[in-house]
Amino acid sequence: MPGTRKLGRPSDHRTAMLRAMVTYLLENGKIETTVTRAKEVRSMAEKYITLAKTGNLHSRRQAMAFITKESVVVKLFNEIAPKYQDVNGGYCRITKTGPRRGDAAEMAIIELV
Repeated sequence: MPGTRKLGRPSDHRTAMLRAMVTYLLENGKIETTVTRAKEVRSMAEKYITLAKTGNLHSRRQAMAFITKESVVVKLFNEIAPKYQDVNGGYCRITKTGPRRGDAAEMAIIELV
């Protein structure tokens, strides 16, 4: 269920962070972050890829309300969603990379499949 992890931040900061991370993931296709953040970003990104597969105006406006760059929304609807048209989920892959040097937080790479 997306949105159940608090990630040690107030709700407005958490929402802004997730919006930025989902936008960056859809723009570049890959992010390195902590495992818990990656799991949260995966659920949100897959929600918006599924939304983009419908391709109508309402879903485009819903995506624009969450994703921070208009160019990323255009890329989502024109390039990413058609690629996954026949797939029913599982658009992102999380690969654990080991502990971070500074604080030993478990790190992961999340990428579009």
